[in-house]
Amino acid sequence: MLLMAVIITALLTRADEPVCSLRGRPELPQFSKDGDITIGGIFQLHNNLVETKPDFKGEPEPLKCKGVKLRDFQFAQTMIFTTEEINNRTDILPGISLGYKIYDDCSAIPLAIRAGMALMNEQEENMYSNKSCPKPSTAHAIIGAPSSSATIGIATTIRAFHIPVISYFATCECLSNRNKYPSFFRTIPSDYYQSTALAQLVKHFGWTWVGSIRSDNDYGNSGMATFVKAARQQGVCIEYSETIYRTYPREKLIKTVDVIKKSSSKVIVVFSSFTDFELLVKEMLLQNVTGFQWIGTESWISDTKDLAAGESFRVLGGALGFTVRNAVITGLEEFLLNVRPSDTPGNSGLRDFWETVFSCTLTTQDKSASVNPCTGSENLAEVKNQYTDVTDLGTANDVYEAVYAVAHSLHNLFTCKSGQGPFAGKTCANKKKIEPWQVVHYLKTVNFTTKNGENVYFDENGDPTARYALINWQLEKESIIKCVTVGLYDASLPEGQQFIMDNGSIVWAGGQIKAPKSVCSESCPPGTRKAVQKGKPVCCFDCIACADGEISNQTDSIDCMMCPLEYRSNNQRNQCILKAIEFLSFGEIMGVLLMILSLIGACLTTAIATVFFRFRDTPIVRANNSELSFLLLFSLALCFLCSLTFIGQPSEWSCMLRHTAFGITFVLCISCVLGKTIVVLMAFRATLPGNNMMKWFGPVQQRLTLFVFTFIQALICTLWLIISPPFPNKNMNYFKDRIILECDLGSTAAFYAVLGYIGLLAAMCFVLAFLARNLPDSFNEAKYITFSMLIFCAVWITFIPAYISSPGKYTVAVEIFAILASSFGLLFCIFAPKCYIILFKPEKNTKKHLMGKVPSKSL
Repeated sequence: MLLMAVIITALLTRADEPVCSLRGRPELPQFSKDGDITIGGIFQLHNNLVETKPDFKGEPEPLKCKGVKLRDFQFAQTMIFTTEEINNRTDILPGISLGYKIYDDCSAIPLAIRAGMALMNEQEENMYSNKSCPKPSTAHAIIGAPSSSATIGIATTIRAFHIPVISYFATCECLSNRNKYPSFFRTIPSDYYQSTALAQLVKHFGWTWVGSIRSDNDYGNSGMATFVKAARQQGVCIEYSETIYRTYPREKLIKTVDVIKKSSSKVIVVFSSFTDFELLVKEMLLQNVTGFQWIGTESWISDTKDLAAGESFRVLGGALGFTVRNAVITGLEEFLLNVRPSDTPGNSGLRDFWETVFSCTLTTQDKSASVNPCTGSENLAEVKNQYTDVTDLGTANDVYEAVYAVAHSLHNLFTCKSGQGPFAGKTCANKKKIEPWQVVHYLKTVNFTTKNGENVYFDENGDPTARYALINWQLEKESIIKCVTVGLYDASLPEGQQFIMDNGSIVWAGGQIKAPKSVCSESCPPGTRKAVQKGKPVCCFDCIACADGEISNQTDSIDCMMCPLEYRSNNQRNQCILKAIEFLSFGEIMGVLLMILSLIGACLTTAIATVFFRFRDTPIVRANNSELSFLLLFSLALCFLCSLTFIGQPSEWSCMLRHTAFGITFVLCISCVLGKTIVVLMAFRATLPGNNMMKWFGPVQQRLTLFVFTFIQALICTLWLIISPPFPNKNMNYFKDRIILECDLGSTAAFYAVLGYIGLLAAMCFVLAFLARNLPDSFNEAKYITFSMLIFCAVWITFIPAYISSPGKYTVAVEIFAILASSFGLLFCIFAPKCYIILFKPEKNTKKHLMGKVPSKSL
């Protein structure tokens, strides 16, 4: 019984304890105001936490913050100003007042998450005396947090409760993942767009070799990864990638500075928060590292007042970077200057701010005396700092738009008409009990225009339209750092028109007026191609000249292009030009000389024929078979003239004519010489006693012999023209820089058959003439025929190697020379001695003189 009494007493005692209880100390907001609907805010009002080490021997002391951030105080006051402005309007949320609770995360993720949880629950102990915790979230939406990592922590923690989080400064692309963060929105563009814009900026100035520095957190790692991907698509290479963080030891910063000093790139892209980057800049100042072109992100590029204070401009002067576009918020400046510190619980946020700005100490609640006390009525209008500076309200405008986005969503929720609602059964929200997920729904469809003309809406990922201003750090005459807008980026515009630059107004690192160069290898000019250096990034390459017949007409070409067959590359290898067309023409010196020789030969032949015809009845003409002599002269004239067909641009007819005419006329010529040689032999035989051979080789037989020999050659040429005739051809293989217009033989076998047949007749003639060289002087023509055949054979034997080895038009010239040389050889050897006697020694042109020679000699 005693045991049961104890158990019952224990159960009754436990039942009296509240089911819900507050763990730890209450988290009081820095600024608060009651309203029908509460909007939460989380801002980075201090730089960092005061480091403490818990000993776990008692309850840990509350965390303390240090380092007032004036800009974030301006953002927090902008949220309060916007809330008051909406409350004073009658067109938005009429009859409904907005309240706020603003917390400080002290640049610490744990405090940011704790602030988010505080906005989900009441922070007063007496609210948990009930046996259940039915009270909904105290905040219907949260504005913040000021960094990506802190926002990720908050959005992840309160994801299950569907409370909308609208950030004005978290830019990590990862937050656009709707599966992980279904109730997240932001009024500042995602780093995806900023990274893309930065990559385009770097490429715009031809910087293909850059260094990268990033904060070792979600913002830096995610943003830099996106930039690297976008940069590679633009052909930009990263020489090194270093990380920095506010808690890193100085040795790590020194190592990073050493990497920068040893690098060859002159441009550094920094994806970092202001607090982290400030430490690196201080270290670079200590080591006097200057002259680098810094490319920054919105998280630090607009912090000219703090980051570039003092001598920091020596390091960061001329920095370029994207920031949210500036805006005008009417009435904000007056509101900022009229705030005053308060001792009211939940509104003590201005205490540290006031003491920092005016370098005094506010009296405590017990009115204890203090050194240099503050009156609380100091005039902020007399102070110039980041809090009072309203010349750049880009980020403050994002806070302004975030609050208005919540207000418009709530307005649309309250004005929902029954039966036209967006929820199940076309119902509207219960206006007396608004659920956070209902606010999320209306935020997805919100679309409004602010008083300064900015259109605000969210895409399917909760992101706004990306619009940036490109700013340049410049030093004014009063040694004041000014952010000068030198370009704009608008992702909503068509591709190719998103980026607008004003290069003329940029001041570069070191005060230079020209953009620095930052490349691993200089660009390859047209006429060369890139060859990547082994083991190095694609931006490090050698420039190799294009081969003959190839060109590259663009800078940094990867490959050389082959020119068409009829074109060649110029000396610079950057353009294809028509190849020079080469053939033996009548207009060039060599063609003219060969033509003159040909005509001279034809004229001499005609002159000799005229002399022979004039003295046809003289003994020397009659003794040497005048019919064959005239026919030989005729064929020699044709040989001289046929050489003209080889000169000039080849055509289908000239190609067929030149070889066939040459073959037939030379066979006719050699046939005549062969006939004369046979006649000499037969005539000698006829003078021997009892021999009557001349009757078997009279004029008829001579003509028939000539016809048969010539017909055979004509038959060969006819078959050649029928089966595979010569044709004009553009020879592009012999020379790479010019086209040889030539006559292709068609059938090489037929060509060599023609030459072979001529050679056979010439050989026969030479042998017979050689045998008849010692015949009596009355028949001494055999000696001249022997010598002429010797010249003929020598010319055509040497012609073959010369013909094969001669390039281009010289091949034709060699063939013409062989024709002319052999023709002149026959003409002069056979007919010159006779003409000499006829014209200059007429006394020897008698029958008595011809018959009065030494007796005959046997063969």
